[in-house]
Amino acid sequence: MRALLDTSVLIGELPPPDEVEAAISVVSITELHFGVLIADDDDERARRIARLAAIEATFDPLPVSVDVARVWGQLAAAVARRGGNPRRRQIDLAIAATARVEGVPLLTENVGDFQIIHDLVDARRLSDR
Repeated sequence: MRALLDTSVLIGELPPPDEVEAAISVVSITELHFGVLIADDDDERARRIARLAAIEATFDPLPVSVDVARVWGQLAAAVARRGGNPRRRQIDLAIAATARVEGVPLLTENVGDFQIIHDLVDARRLSDR
């Protein structure tokens, strides 16, 4: 099965199942770089740098294409129509849009981040595998 890994999976302890052909969004690389830059502790920063380097060496991230941008806008509008705050969720929405455009489930440890659009995005908890 092909699946897109959410950033929460990339920084988590559980690896994706062996049967998953995993991909990531370039947006997750943004989140990981941010995490490195805000780490106050040198040991934590080093750990985050090592993880980021391993992820960058493993994956060729999927870009934010025009199709992804279009779906991202649709998902943001759906969040707004449903009473949510799409500005607070921009990173999650970009990753969800990538999964939707690719036609694959989004594996995450934070299914609740996608609850408001559960009918539009196939978000699955990795630990429920």
